[in-house]
Amino acid sequence: MPQILKVDSSSWESTLSVTRKVLKTGGIVAFPTDTFYGLGVNPYNRIAVDKIYKIKGRDPEKPLLLLIDSISKLENLVEEPSAACIKLMQTFWPGPLTLLFKPKPSSIHENISADLIGIRQPGNSVTRNILSTLDHPLTAPSANISGDNPATTAKQVQDIFGEKVELILDAGECKGGKPSTIINATDSPTRLIRAGEIDFKNIQDCLNGCLQTLRTL
Repeated sequence: MPQILKVDSSSWESTLSVTRKVLKTGGIVAFPTDTFYGLGVNPYNRIAVDKIYKIKGRDPEKPLLLLIDSISKLENLVEEPSAACIKLMQTFWPGPLTLLFKPKPSSIHENISADLIGIRQPGNSVTRNILSTLDHPLTAPSANISGDNPATTAKQVQDIFGEKVELILDAGECKGGKPSTIINATDSPTRLIRAGEIDFKNIQDCLNGCLQTLRTL
């Protein structure tokens, strides 16, 4: 059976300590995100990343997205963001918007940092607090077998994966719904890669407003 820890303030430091230990030893941690439970590993650990692909039955050509707790964490991961990326981060982060960036050369698994790398600052405060104590981002594919419905509770994660996941952080039920919207704003025009929680029209309106402001300066 995986270890299941209830997330509450009275044992928060102990929970963080266990979480860091599992990640450091290449284990998988299931944790709440904005919509579903996700599967987190250290993206610099190739064995751990491969394990996620294996237990999910995920297409090896399908990249994993990363979570960070603050925009400052981008510095070591990506090249200078475009003006459109900066505007979208300022408007929609933290929240369910994943942006594609041009990655810096690194030792992150090639399935994550290929031509472009997808990164999000999650709106879930539990997730951000975990990320703030780490010296690396986290992977964040949904906790499910590829093609099946994602888990919204810790119990569902346990039923799906059993001992294939080392630690489950039980923070109650996630709201479910749509996944994060994925946008490529590395060049123009900005492109919708995956429809999700944030409507693409809202993104276009945000960028059009930014462009109008620049024209009047």
